[in-house]
Amino acid sequence: MTLPMSDPTAWATAMNNLGMAPLGIAGQPILPDFDPALGMMTGIPPITPMMPGLGIVPPPIPPDMPVVKEIIHCKSCTLFPPNPNLPPPATRERPPGCKTVFVGGLPENGTEQIIVEVFEQCGEIIAIRKSKKNFCHIRFAEEYMVDKALYLSGYRIRLGSSTDKKDTGRLHVDFAQARDDLYEWECKQRMLAREERHRRRMEEERLRPPSPPPVVHYSDHECSIVAEKLKDDSKFSEAVQTLLTWIERGEVNRRSANNFYSMIQSANSHVRRLVNEKAAHEKDMEEAKEKFKQALSGILIQFEQIVAVYHSASKQKAWDHFTKAQRKNISVWCKQAEEIRNIHNDELMGIRREEEMEMSDEEIEETTETKETEESVSQAETLKEENDSLRWQLDAYRNEVELLKQEQGKAPREDDPNKEQQLKLLQQALQGMQQHLLKVQEEFKRKEAELEKVKDDKLQVEKMLENLKEKESCATRLCTSSQDSDYPLEKTLNSSPIKSEREALLVGIISTFLHVHPFGASIEYICSYLHRLDSKICTSDVECLMSRLQHTFRQEMTGVGASLEKRWKFCGFEGLKLT
Repeated sequence: MTLPMSDPTAWATAMNNLGMAPLGIAGQPILPDFDPALGMMTGIPPITPMMPGLGIVPPPIPPDMPVVKEIIHCKSCTLFPPNPNLPPPATRERPPGCKTVFVGGLPENGTEQIIVEVFEQCGEIIAIRKSKKNFCHIRFAEEYMVDKALYLSGYRIRLGSSTDKKDTGRLHVDFAQARDDLYEWECKQRMLAREERHRRRMEEERLRPPSPPPVVHYSDHECSIVAEKLKDDSKFSEAVQTLLTWIERGEVNRRSANNFYSMIQSANSHVRRLVNEKAAHEKDMEEAKEKFKQALSGILIQFEQIVAVYHSASKQKAWDHFTKAQRKNISVWCKQAEEIRNIHNDELMGIRREEEMEMSDEEIEETTETKETEESVSQAETLKEENDSLRWQLDAYRNEVELLKQEQGKAPREDDPNKEQQLKLLQQALQGMQQHLLKVQEEFKRKEAELEKVKDDKLQVEKMLENLKEKESCATRLCTSSQDSDYPLEKTLNSSPIKSEREALLVGIISTFLHVHPFGASIEYICSYLHRLDSKICTSDVECLMSRLQHTFRQEMTGVGASLEKRWKFCGFEGLKLT
């Protein structure tokens, strides 16, 4: 397009703002400062690929930089830019796939040719629908062309050099809804959805495992093949699956029953083989366990030797000859070796405990407390046995009395004196047995009373054990309360050292544990004991709780050199003596 113009610089600026390539225009060159030999504009340093932020695509214009609009001269009209101080023209929400714009404010004498002349600079125009009321709809070939057309919104248009009102107007460009645009956009979305579904289907088919081969139908030939496979250990699984499918399909009938029975019998012959295989695997597992235990024992012995080397090097006669850095490294190595040794030792002890079914540490600690209850239970069992024996004797005596009564009733009433004597003897025996029966009943009642008494004693012992535990927890609480009364500095604290019932229970358990360890114990040893009661206990929380109770637990340093160790001791009784 060749257009005469008076201000080519303004035209070039407008074309650059629109993002379009400069057109061939008669007149002065658009960029007079452009040096074609250098490929750059004068006054601008050359662009190198090593410059940060610059490449083939020029850097984007900052959004806060104002865009300066210039006068645009066309062949039949002139476009004057709007006032830069005015706000940008309002636009509606952009419809999806919008390629059509609404153009209002056209001059009354404006023709379709003038509209094409102005807006074909933005891109290829597909169609124009012009109205008689100074507006039209323009449909472009691509969506990005709409953004270029919106740039012209707010420009004042003048046809030629006329100042007549019918030859002037103010352009208003906005997004327009068009069914063709929406239809094309929906078609494009459906095409993308189809491609995505196809891609997912191909991916699923690629990742789907292959289907198993179909099971053949039953026939005498296939039956003979499956029967041979059932006798082969390597093909047994495949043949059994085929046999199962045939049975479920209902292939068993009177004619083929013998064949199926022989195949089932062949499958049954593999039971002994499977049992032997299981026993062999169990034997291998036991041998592997024994081998692992022996190897672990050897590793533990070597760790003990290494730790002994570190301890020997930490003694005074050798320790003084090492430098400070060497001593530090030896101390670190010793500590690491001891930690690894303790871990392996615990693992080995766990294996031995599982094999020998030894009594756990908790049961060992409870034996001293439940000794009295066990004695009472054993005494109750002996009394129960005696009670049962007395009950059986009582039943035997009752049976004898009933027999004597029956014989007495069946005896004939004769005047023979011998019969009368026998009757008297029987009556005397019956009376004696009744008296013995009464004595047995009294003895039975007495034993029952003793048994009830033993049960009551057992309940009292259990209550005493519960009271002892409560008193132990109360003693720890009293220790903390006495510390609050003796030391006024601790009264200023807003809350007590023990903040929950769980912490009070932990203090009681730790106090009992340290009471049986008079030389103290490390925090790792204490936490390993607590982990058997609750695996969620944290070492840092336990150490923080013990450090808060300074008059119940005391931390001391034991050992020399590399064997230096922090141990916690129970000092609650010393706090009670102070009160």
